Amino acid sequence: MSDFQILKSSFKGDLVVPGDPTYPEAIARWAKNAARNAAVVAFVKDTEDVANAILYARHAGLEISIKGGGHNPSAASSTEGGLVIDLSRYMDGVRVDPEGRLAYVGGGALWRTVDKAAIQFGLATVAGTVNHVRKSFYIVIRGELNHPSLKTGVGGLALGAGYGWLSGAHGLTIDNIVQATIVTADGCVRTASKTENADLLWGIRGAGPNFGAVTEFVLQLHPQRRTVFGGLIFFTADKLHQLLDVTGEWWAKGPSEKEGMFQIFTRWPDKQPCILHVLFYNGSEEEGRQNYKALFDICPFEDWCKEMPYEALNGMQNEFFGPQANAYMKGTFLSPSLSPAALTRIFERVIECSEPAGYDIYLLIEYFPLQAANAVPDDATPYRRGLTPNVLCLILSKRDDEDPLGYMRSAARDIIEMFAEDSGVHMGYGNYCPESDTLPPQELVSVDKAKQLFGSNYPRLQQVKKQYDPEMVFRKWFMITPAA
Repeated sequence: MSDFQILKSSFKGDLVVPGDPTYPEAIARWAKNAARNAAVVAFVKDTEDVANAILYARHAGLEISIKGGGHNPSAASSTEGGLVIDLSRYMDGVRVDPEGRLAYVGGGALWRTVDKAAIQFGLATVAGTVNHVRKSFYIVIRGELNHPSLKTGVGGLALGAGYGWLSGAHGLTIDNIVQATIVTADGCVRTASKTENADLLWGIRGAGPNFGAVTEFVLQLHPQRRTVFGGLIFFTADKLHQLLDVTGEWWAKGPSEKEGMFQIFTRWPDKQPCILHVLFYNGSEEEGRQNYKALFDICPFEDWCKEMPYEALNGMQNEFFGPQANAYMKGTFLSPSLSPAALTRIFERVIECSEPAGYDIYLLIEYFPLQAANAVPDDATPYRRGLTPNVLCLILSKRDDEDPLGYMRSAARDIIEMFAEDSGVHMGYGNYCPESDTLPPQELVSVDKAKQLFGSNYPRLQQVKKQYDPEMVFRKWFMITPAA
C-alpha cells in the first residue's frame, strides 16, 4: 500500500488531487494569481487529520501550506506540487463563553462567523476589518461581483498581527490571543498558553504560520455596543488639500479609542480621480457625524455612512461571488514627518499609474488609533511596536494579456517607494508583503526580510523555531531560520 493510500485509509476529512471534479475549486483563491497546482489538498476534520497530513507530506517530501480564508495575494496558502492543509471546510466553528468573555475559534473560521457569534452576547474582539472594508468598497464602487469568495480568515490575519476597527480600544488581534491549539512539525498536538508552551504562544503572536497549523484560537472578547456608525464618503480630486489638512489635524490631536478612518486615493468607475474616506465611530450616527463634522463640511459627492449593526460593518462583503481577478498588494508604514505636499505627489502618481484600462489601484492609509497597540512592550510579541499607520497599495486587474502582474508589481513598488523617498521607511506590515509570490518557491521570503520585520525579536524566534520546527517544515511566510 502506498503512503497516500495509508493516509487515505485513516483520513476523516476529504483528500482532493488533480483530476478530481472539485480540484479547480480546491486550489482557487481570492486572487487569481495566488492559485497553485497542489499535489494534494487535505480538507482536515480534526487535529488527528492535520497531524497525519503533516507526517505524510514530510515523508513524501512535499512542501506544506496552510489555508484558512485564502484571501492573501502572496500565495502563502497555496503550494505548487505540495500539500495544502485546508482548515476552512470542517474546522471553522466558533463557540462563545460569555461569562469568561472568550471565543473558541476554529483555525479555518472566518471573521464574519466570530463577529456574529460574539455580538449575540454584546461582545466582540479585534477582527479583520481592514481586509473586509478594502474588498467591499471595490465591489460597491465598481458595481461588480468580481471575486469568488471574499473570505477573511481568522488564522492568516491573526498570526500576522491583525488590525481592526477595535484596535483603538483593544490593540492588535495578537494582543487578544490567550491560547491556541497547534499541530507542530513532529505531528504533536500542543496547547500554547501563558502556563503551557508559553514560548510557542509568544511565537505565533506575530510570526505567522512558522511553527505549525493552528487548529483553534481562544480570543479575548470585550463588551461592544450592538450598533456603530460607519461607511464611505467620496470626494472629488479638487478637495484633496482640504482633506489632507483635516485628516492631518485629526490625527495630530490623537483620535479617541472610538474612532478609526481610512483615506484612499483611487478613481471612480468613470475613471475620474477621487478620494474615499471609510469612517468608523463606536457610537450612534448623531455622535459619529458630529465627530467627523470637519470632513462632512468639505461636502462629499456621495455619503454612504449610517448607523448599522456591528457585525454588518465587518462582514458586509462576504456574501459576494463571481469570477476571479489578479491582485497585488504592497505596504509600508507612514512616516509622521511625511508632508501634505509629498502625499499630493503620491496621489498624482496613483492617478497616473491607474490610467491604463483594466487596472484598478487603491492607495490606503489606515488611521487606526495606535495607543493601545503601542502600550504593549516591544518584546511581548514578535511583532514590534512603536507603530505608525499602515499604508497599502492594492492593485486589481482582470487583464490576461501580456503580463498584468508585471505592471502591477512595478506600479505598486513605484508608489510605495515614494513614501520611502521622504521618510526612509522601507518595511511595512507583514500581511501586506507580496514577496512570497514574487520569489521562486525554493527561495521564499529572504531571511533578511524576516530580520527586518521582527527586528530585535528575531533571535528569540530562531530559538523557538529550533525547538518546534528545526527542519523548517513550515516556511511559507517570512521564513525563520532555526538557531544554530
